[in-house]
Amino acid sequence: MIFFLCFLGALIIVLGSLFLRRRPRPVEDKTGNVLKIQDLRTLKDRHETASILLELFDKDGAGAWPPKANHDSWPLALRPYKDIYLELAPLLTTTEPSLDDNVNNKRRNKYRSLMRKLLTERINIAQVEEIMAAVEAGNWDILPRDAYNGFYACVAVCRYAYRWAIIPVVKVAQLEKVVDFPQELDAPWPYLQRNFGVTAESGNNTANVLHNFNERGERVYKINVGMSYLIRSSEEVFFRMFYDLEVLAFPIYYEMVRAVICFEENDKVSCVNHLENIAFRLRHLLRVFYENLTESRISHSVWLRYVQGFQGWGVGRMVDGELIKYDGLSGNHVLFFQALDAFLGMDRYLTDENMIRYIPINQRELCIALNEHSFRNKLKEHSDMKIEDEVRKIVNHLKVFRAAHKARVMPYLEQPAPERLTMTAGKSVLEGPTTKDTKEALKVLDQMLATRLKETV
Repeated sequence: MIFFLCFLGALIIVLGSLFLRRRPRPVEDKTGNVLKIQDLRTLKDRHETASILLELFDKDGAGAWPPKANHDSWPLALRPYKDIYLELAPLLTTTEPSLDDNVNNKRRNKYRSLMRKLLTERINIAQVEEIMAAVEAGNWDILPRDAYNGFYACVAVCRYAYRWAIIPVVKVAQLEKVVDFPQELDAPWPYLQRNFGVTAESGNNTANVLHNFNERGERVYKINVGMSYLIRSSEEVFFRMFYDLEVLAFPIYYEMVRAVICFEENDKVSCVNHLENIAFRLRHLLRVFYENLTESRISHSVWLRYVQGFQGWGVGRMVDGELIKYDGLSGNHVLFFQALDAFLGMDRYLTDENMIRYIPINQRELCIALNEHSFRNKLKEHSDMKIEDEVRKIVNHLKVFRAAHKARVMPYLEQPAPERLTMTAGKSVLEGPTTKDTKEALKVLDQMLATRLKETV
């Protein structure tokens, strides 16, 4: 079955490449987005989808999408966070993890002890909280939105580094239930989470990935500092893939808004045009996945241990005698696929609880609005075959992608990692006490992917 899916994925790419030659690849430039934003400003009082997308761009994105993130122009009290992460990054990763729990615990304790020491020596918690409270009260001059985004990324990755304290991830770390974070890492976190309207103690795709790129397009907080080129390049390609998806996604969000407005105003010709643009741009967006999630770009042998593990979480807090556990990053946090599902009128993959935990509120609001204004289920009564045909093309592109994704991801997850239990970043530990092997543990995930593929109709 896996062989068939891999073959299908390869065939999809070949056929897709031939088809894509019919039209030039879209070029996303600042001028094009400026015109789209200007148009959204004229539409914001006309339709809520335009208003919400504009809000996402102006506030969460700091006037851009993907969001701008400034990692340099912070108040003095916040700058040690970045310095500490970068200073300790070379100590986080090891070339060959030990299978001895005592050895791993000793190494993890040493890393955590050093981080606590540097945080205590260099960070004034009262000053940090004063800055965060001022921003929460509306004083964005002290920490502008792009700098706020950069700081969010920094605190998030510091918390992940402290949570694992060793890469590759090891069993003794996975078996932790609760982690007591240094106050320096806990103090700013509620402010950051409240600003973005999320509740988890862990991060998300926005904080850990999108905000980890500076305005020059460089990733700031890397994991595998000092490791081999194969490891470092696999890490870089993997995370840049998610950033590049959102670069290509913004014009599609705009076309979605335009298509909704045109349909509701009975401008069917324009609606078809916008749907054609979505289908065309979608094919090229998906090429980011097809071209990068390959052995030649992201190595099977290193991804699981050196890239995926750091983004997991799996710990929580005891609240009224009950353990509230959080997960780490997931591909299901990516805004584009949530927005596309919403536009097509499909049910969400994430539960309401997980949406609130991990997905920033303005992203949630955009998806809710697109879903509420989805016109796909109204097409029969309108009897417009051209619109139906274009929507069907979009659905088919998404279905092909999900089939290819299912075929591509399993070989990565099935790689041997004897130092740890079977785990995905978004679902935490999958392996139970009666699990015999990795493939058995991954059956649950494989079934979830299969179910989502069947739902894409």
